Amino acid sequence: MNKKLLQFSVLILLFFFPTISLAQGDLMIMPKRLVFDGSQRSQEINLANTGSDTAVYAISFVNYKMTESGNFEQVDSPEEGQRFAEGNLRYFPRRVTLAPNEAQTIRVQVTRTGNLEQGEYRSHMYFRAVEEQTALGQEEAQEAEGISINIKTVFGISIPIIIREGASTTQINLSDISLNTEGENPKLSLVINRSGNMSVYGNIKVDHVSPEGVTTEVGMVKGVSVYTPNTKRNFSFELRSAGEVDLSTGKLRVSYSEEIGKALATKEIPLN
Repeated sequence: MNKKLLQFSVLILLFFFPTISLAQGDLMIMPKRLVFDGSQRSQEINLANTGSDTAVYAISFVNYKMTESGNFEQVDSPEEGQRFAEGNLRYFPRRVTLAPNEAQTIRVQVTRTGNLEQGEYRSHMYFRAVEEQTALGQEEAQEAEGISINIKTVFGISIPIIIREGASTTQINLSDISLNTEGENPKLSLVINRSGNMSVYGNIKVDHVSPEGVTTEVGMVKGVSVYTPNTKRNFSFELRSAGEVDLSTGKLRVSYSEEIGKALATKEIPLN
C-alpha cells in the first residue's frame, strides 16, 4: 500500500435511508468513473482514507436509473433500453480496512463479454462504511415516550462502471436554452438531448460574444452526464463569471464537450 492523498470530488453520499446526494467525505476515490470500451480488460480504482480514524468499507454493486433532472434512483430491474454491467464484472478485494492517510487499490476486470449485444452496460460500485464499535458518521439519541432510540448514519460512495460494446451511434444536441438575469448571478437553463446506444459525459461551457466579436467565458460546469436509456437531461446553472460582460447585447455560445475536448454539440442564442 502507498500512503498518498488522492484529491477529487466524490459522487454520491448514501444514508441508511434511500436518499442520494452529492458530498465529500473521508473516503477519496480515483478515478470517479471507469469505462471499458474494448481496449482494456482490467482497470484499477485507488481508495484513500483522508480522515483521522481507521475506516472499514464493504464493496458491492448497486444499479441506478437517472431522472431527467439528473438525480439517481436505485432500481432492481433494468428499464427498457437499460443494461446492467455487474454480471460481466469481477473485483478484488471486496472489503478494505484503511488506516488514516492509507491508500489501497481495487482491481476491476471485465468477464464473459463474448455474447454481449452492441451498446452500453452500466452498474455502480458502492463503497459502504462498515460500523464497528463506534458508528461511522453521526449518532444521535432520541427519546419518545420513555423509549431511547439510537439513530446511526452509515455513509457510502458509488461510482459508475461502464462496459461499451461496439461502435457508438450516440448524437447530442442542445435545446430550450434560456437566460434568467434576475438574482445575484444570471442563470442559464438548457436541455441536453441524447440519441443512440451509449451515454455521454462531458463539460458545459458558455461564452459571451460581444457585438465587436470579443469572446469571454462566462460559465463552465464539468462532469455532466446523460446515461442510457435517457433521451434528455434538464440542466441549470449560474454564470458566475458574467459580471464583466453586458448580457443585453451580443450572443451566448453554449457548447457541450467531452472531457478530452471534442465538441459534441454547440448552439448560439442572440441576447438582443
